[in-house]
Amino acid sequence: MQTMPAHAAHHNDREIETLQEFDATVSARGTLAGFRIQAVDLTDRTRELLGTDTAGAIFLGCPMRENAAAKIRADGAMVFPPVPELPFEPYRGLLYSPDELFAGLDKGYEQTPDALSYAWFQRTKADGDIFASMLRSVHDDAVSDALDELLRGTRVVGVMGGHAMARGTEAYTGAARLGRELAREGFTVATGGGPGAMEAANLGAYAAPYDDTMLTEALELLAKEPTFTPSITGWAAAAFEVRARWPKGGGSIGIPTWFYGHEPPNAFAAHIAKYFANATREDGLLARSNAGVVFLPGAAGTVQEIFDNATPNYYESRGEPTPMVLVNRAHWTEKLPTWPLLQSLARERSMESRIALVDRIEEAPEALKRLGG
Repeated sequence: MQTMPAHAAHHNDREIETLQEFDATVSARGTLAGFRIQAVDLTDRTRELLGTDTAGAIFLGCPMRENAAAKIRADGAMVFPPVPELPFEPYRGLLYSPDELFAGLDKGYEQTPDALSYAWFQRTKADGDIFASMLRSVHDDAVSDALDELLRGTRVVGVMGGHAMARGTEAYTGAARLGRELAREGFTVATGGGPGAMEAANLGAYAAPYDDTMLTEALELLAKEPTFTPSITGWAAAAFEVRARWPKGGGSIGIPTWFYGHEPPNAFAAHIAKYFANATREDGLLARSNAGVVFLPGAAGTVQEIFDNATPNYYESRGEPTPMVLVNRAHWTEKLPTWPLLQSLARERSMESRIALVDRIEEAPEALKRLGG
């Protein structure tokens, strides 16, 4: 089974994203010249900052004492100070974890960083403030950078599907089994990070190291809170209960957005790349699914994703076309007849051998391997 890569080994070696990396760099190199330090609290590192060359360094949102900031500026470093009163960190160096986004859930979802960030987004979006839109862009760019660092060298399969798929249904169980099988095959599972089909696939990847009993029991526990309405708090708490009972789950990626802020992220993705801009999020999710995408039944959002994925495969703008597997014949040929159009587009192009329609979710991993060569 492919493990999620360790973060530190992969990122740009001029970037410092944790206090441990800061300490290691200062002691090993004796200089911070030219480094980029992202969102590291340096309040207790005044002595090191005063005694180390920081020429050409860039400090992004690092809290520090005033005398340290004055000295580094005099060295010729650039200091972007932390932005007070923000519910998120625009210069963050790492992706979110479920624990971080849902911190304070016991007081109710409304108090969590996830909900507060959405409320901030709603407020600032309405007044068109350039500073707020700049902070959103900087944040989203930092998230993309962290995502690329995490995924370097991994084979990623995207699993797309609607948020409406309720826990406790046969479809949800199927999506969870799919996520589990993909993870066991060595793929990194990536989803839109929300509820429904997305949560089920992330849950499956989480369940990959465990036996069948664990998944069966986890599904039963979750079924008590089938959807995130009326209570996101109850829905999320059930997921954290599963994680507490089986704490050593497998890793996967969730890529949600505050643009659809009424939809919470799910707690089973180990790493959450949450964006303000949905267009950046959609493109980022599909572009990084380098080993193909499985499309479960969904509505408008999933149809959009099918063609967002088909277009670069058609033009080969990202290189060779990647596999696309649509699941549920009746759904994609009758209810929302997306498959005939996809087939027509693919005809006589190299993507033709990279698309498949299967009836049952159990057939998807096999189809993916066949199409991927």
